[in-house]
Amino acid sequence: MPTYKGRSVISGMVVQEAMRCVVNRINVYSSIESCIQKMIRQKSNAVLAETDDGKPVGVVSKTDIINAYYAALPVHTPVSDILSKSPYFCNPSDKLDMALDLMIKKKNHRIYIREKNDDVIGTLSYSDIVGLLYRYCRKCEKSRRKPEDLDNQNLPRLIVNDVMTSGLIFCDVNDRIIDVIETLFERRLGAVLVKNGVDAVGVISKTDLIISYAHNQSKEVNASNIITMPVLSCSSDILLSEAVQKMFIHDVQRLFVSDHTDNIIGVISLSDAAKARSGTCKACAASVLLEGVSS
Repeated sequence: MPTYKGRSVISGMVVQEAMRCVVNRINVYSSIESCIQKMIRQKSNAVLAETDDGKPVGVVSKTDIINAYYAALPVHTPVSDILSKSPYFCNPSDKLDMALDLMIKKKNHRIYIREKNDDVIGTLSYSDIVGLLYRYCRKCEKSRRKPEDLDNQNLPRLIVNDVMTSGLIFCDVNDRIIDVIETLFERRLGAVLVKNGVDAVGVISKTDLIISYAHNQSKEVNASNIITMPVLSCSSDILLSEAVQKMFIHDVQRLFVSDHTDNIIGVISLSDAAKARSGTCKACAASVLLEGVSS
């Protein structure tokens, strides 16, 4: 493995190193209900919609499906009626930095990978990039040193507080599902904390909402009918890599962040971690990624 220099650990890497060689696809004339079933079964946040001859024509995201739920469209409506965007593409040999910049610029959590013959061969998401960063960080000599050794070298350590999104948006347990949807849309959130008074009692995510849609749940019922428990959280002063590890272990996209008094003060997501472009001790940005490090 060559030595990488630059502002981030992913400088010099290409898309092929992080991409996932799996593409979740659906025929553009399939129903919203079948799309929801595919998303749940494959644990996917989006599905590539294709014509009968395999031509990509759009992407169906959980946000698109929740929009349909909000608009009271029947679940047998074809996904062709709810496509909101065309897929973004890159090549396996493109620089990973450039792909991440494209995702951030387009406010898109996923891009598709295609070869020169236009065959779509994989996907790249924030979680894939974070997974690559995490593996490199764990192998890096600097990240394996004791904390006091890093402190002695004046290497700043990347903690959750450095990259988290501060502030707390929440819904009340007595709010209606439609109120939760409106909060998610207004704040551009992937999940919202649910409180009963001052106590956090659960979370409602986009996954919870599309399942509710598939079950023909009325949007007028209380949020308590669809909340997920428990609330997964972490402290604001732990290392970023520890928070990432917890997200991977629990297979979640985000953690709520608490302060030293256990009050929830924000949220950290895999997209926040990906945008940091570095490992725990920032050695990648401040110095180099040592030779011999392998994924």
